[in-house]
Amino acid sequence: MSISKFATLGALVSFAAAWLPETNKQITANNGTNLFSKSNGKIRGVNTGSQFIFEPWIGESAWSDMGCGGQKSEFDCVSSLGQDKANSAFAKHWDTWITEEDINEIQSYGLNTIRIPVGYWMKEDLVYRDSEYFPQGGFDYLERLCGWASDAGLYIIMDLHGLPGAQTPENPFTGQYASEAGFYEDYQYERALKFLEWMTTNIHQNDNFRNVGMLEIVNEPEQEEDKAASVRAGYYPDAYRRIRSAERELSVNRNDYLHIQMMDETWGSGNPNQYLDDLYYAAYDDHRYLKWANVDASHDSYISTSCSDDPGSNTPLIVGEWSLAVADDIESDSDWDPDSNTEFYKKWFAAQITAYEKQQGWVFWTWKAQLGDYRWSYQDAVSAGVIPTDLNSALDMGVCR
Repeated sequence: MSISKFATLGALVSFAAAWLPETNKQITANNGTNLFSKSNGKIRGVNTGSQFIFEPWIGESAWSDMGCGGQKSEFDCVSSLGQDKANSAFAKHWDTWITEEDINEIQSYGLNTIRIPVGYWMKEDLVYRDSEYFPQGGFDYLERLCGWASDAGLYIIMDLHGLPGAQTPENPFTGQYASEAGFYEDYQYERALKFLEWMTTNIHQNDNFRNVGMLEIVNEPEQEEDKAASVRAGYYPDAYRRIRSAERELSVNRNDYLHIQMMDETWGSGNPNQYLDDLYYAAYDDHRYLKWANVDASHDSYISTSCSDDPGSNTPLIVGEWSLAVADDIESDSDWDPDSNTEFYKKWFAAQITAYEKQQGWVFWTWKAQLGDYRWSYQDAVSAGVIPTDLNSALDMGVCR
């Protein structure tokens, strides 16, 4: 999360289900319910933030309970605790942060999608054991989470959120609080590509992953031109080729290919399509945090800005991260207090989803937090009566008319 401009092989392959829901094929829960029937095929989802890449600001209490208090990232915590102790602490966290009850609650709130941020270290043989420190054992919990979500009929976006060497400096969402972004080197790209091949194979061969239809190949790459150009010219085309090659080796039908997701041009890293010679099942992501968008400090300005938002130039686009958080200098003022301004936040939520459903839909950041502030927690916002469980009722408010 960060700021933005706005069996046999044949039997295994039969489990493949890579698609955009409703656009390419339908998806149903184990009980036969189609969660997309009420959204007209639009994605309405939440991120599973801090499940597999812990960002300490989201859950300071849980972070402290793990023995990670005072550490800036997973890398720092594992380095401090030691591998065995860290593995035990993170296993307990993975087991309890997002549970099957959470998945059922997400489904009951009218949502139909989860986006799962993961780090490259989930493929443990990619980690340099003499210089990199990450928790081990996460894959089993990822497999379980995807199984629960698939059973519930949720669409799943697998998001490579933490890249080798860190794609963004000084940000725990990369899994390491690196002083510099070290991702933008050929040997680091190669490690990421091996992760993508491995994840693609898992998705197509494992029934628990049957509702993973989209693989995001890098979250929020640098906007600095040299680094951005390197990603566009090298990493994106290679990622596309390697994912498709893995699918061909598994004899996956083209209709079941993964959608390969890149950051949209409006993110600021250039046109992701510039060097691609194949856009089959390409998809795009943008992150719209008005908290950092220099919006005039009035309720009307926030709502009108969202209502007039044109989310993205590449299609199909999903707004993969956004929230109800406002600018730092006003967030604690009485006019913006979440407890006494629920009507504004209801309207602003409605304005944002109205804009984001002009394209493929949206995924809120994030499902849960320990902030005591529903502006970052979908679960808490529903409990506060700010977000309705009937999401169409928010659209029917006509806030943008």
